[in-house]
Amino acid sequence: MQLSELQRYLDSLLNVAAMKDYCPNGLQVEGRAEVGHIVCGVTASQALLDAAVARGADAVLVHHGYFWRGEDARVVGLRKRRLGTLLTHDISLLAYHLPLDVHPELGNNAQLARRMGWTATGSFGEQSVGQIGEVAQAMSAEAVAQALSRSLNREALLVGDGARTVRRVAWCTGAAQSMFESAITAGCDLFVSGEISEPTVHLARESGVPYIAAGHHATERYGVQALGEHLAGLGLTCEFVDVDNPV
Repeated sequence: MQLSELQRYLDSLLNVAAMKDYCPNGLQVEGRAEVGHIVCGVTASQALLDAAVARGADAVLVHHGYFWRGEDARVVGLRKRRLGTLLTHDISLLAYHLPLDVHPELGNNAQLARRMGWTATGSFGEQSVGQIGEVAQAMSAEAVAQALSRSLNREALLVGDGARTVRRVAWCTGAAQSMFESAITAGCDLFVSGEISEPTVHLARESGVPYIAAGHHATERYGVQALGEHLAGLGLTCEFVDVDNPV
């Protein structure tokens, strides 16, 4: 597939134009014109780029790319090395942040819900990034944390009332702890995200709504995998490389 065709297809599939984001979505670094082999990963780290080079990939597809709003724009240090790796080996970088979070089938939120058996019934927060819905069967917040730990192969951190019965769960993968109050207002019994901040603990204790931090990387592994599998259905070779990250 031509790189230009792949970019247009992904931009349309993920409805990039509809989202305001903190980084450019789509093609971030241009490589060779023809793409047949893609390495997928959560973050465009040097380790992922090295894996792409070793596998002879034409492109790298990630959730977390480069050029974030407010970061130092100079091409020095780690940025020089990363961009140098891509340019030297003529490998393209395609990155989709919020558009990949919210896609109703392939997105991180949708894929987490699929793994956990949650049914989305609505959304909340800025740009409707958060999801709220029903669990398959009522259970305690502690039981949900244990199920997340098993499913994601990472110990989930539960704060607040672990005995609270959960029927309505709200979730947003990654670093969405700032959306906790909105989730409470939306009427959830529990909020699940990837990361946690110091104030989150007090909000969980004082509101009575427990909070689970299940890992930023752990909760966002599945959207890019689903996207890669979708592209494989178009005849492209797509490999997911999971660069371990405990956060």
